[in-house]
Amino acid sequence: MSDHSEGEDNLEEIITEEMLWEKIPEVEGLDRANTYYELSARIYARGQYDEALALAETARDIYADLGAIAPAEGLAQAYSAIGYNLNQLKRMNEAATAMSKAVELLRETKSPMAIELACTLGEWWYGSKEYEKTIECMNQCVQEHLVDGNDSGAANDLHLIGCAYRESKNYQKALEAFKESRALFKKLKEVINVARCDQKIAHCLTELGDAEGALIAAQKSLDVFVTAHDHRRETYSSFELGKAQLAAGYYEEALMTLENVLESVTEAEYKDFEFIIDIERKIALSLTKLERVDEANEIIRRLDAVTEVIDEN
Repeated sequence: MSDHSEGEDNLEEIITEEMLWEKIPEVEGLDRANTYYELSARIYARGQYDEALALAETARDIYADLGAIAPAEGLAQAYSAIGYNLNQLKRMNEAATAMSKAVELLRETKSPMAIELACTLGEWWYGSKEYEKTIECMNQCVQEHLVDGNDSGAANDLHLIGCAYRESKNYQKALEAFKESRALFKKLKEVINVARCDQKIAHCLTELGDAEGALIAAQKSLDVFVTAHDHRRETYSSFELGKAQLAAGYYEEALMTLENVLESVTEAEYKDFEFIIDIERKIALSLTKLERVDEANEIIRRLDAVTEVIDEN
């Protein structure tokens, strides 16, 4: 019985798509734009992103040519479809540009979909390393989420803002954003997310020269991840702890912590060489501080050989 129903459903989907293709020569204007958009959505769901993109672009062109006759939501949904397809095709900057047009149109009509797409847009700008645009986009999302009483949404927005500031090496602004995010996550009792903020707060404090504050924040995050048996995040928090210990002048402790982190990372199946190099450079610095200069120099010599390979074009 269920197999027969499933077959009927599949047939209905196929007929519907065929009907959409057959409909295109018969319709004009808004109906034609909507048909192209519907086809784009179906083909996107099958993973044929190039074809879906072309159909979404055709829909956009028709909506745009119609001007005031077409609802702004139609043009916005076409732009968002273009964005999603470009994102799947790894054309991140173009995807974000298309999505920004969708968000702008939806905000003009005060659509509730605007905030959801704006958050997606912020993530895409971040993925494109457009950190100023990320911050600008997410600051608006924070305000909208707070007005709506959505503390969870605002907390996630602030976390991304903090990450963007951190990537821009504006550690003071990053620290402020992570602290605000942490306060909201704590209010919501989201323990893992509080610890994620603490880990990044530790990083910022180390960069800002507050080693003792960084030690406290790193230890807090580490305690949570150890308790949760979240080994991946435990590794990164341990790295922040080792950096804070090094900055605070606890060189023996730093060396022990960093060597444990290195062991954990190198035992993983996937070798993140950039992270491994970062850890080993900190180990070399710890050894230098402990006056074990020959060992430190050997690590640096070996790392230089590895980075030469990584940096080759």
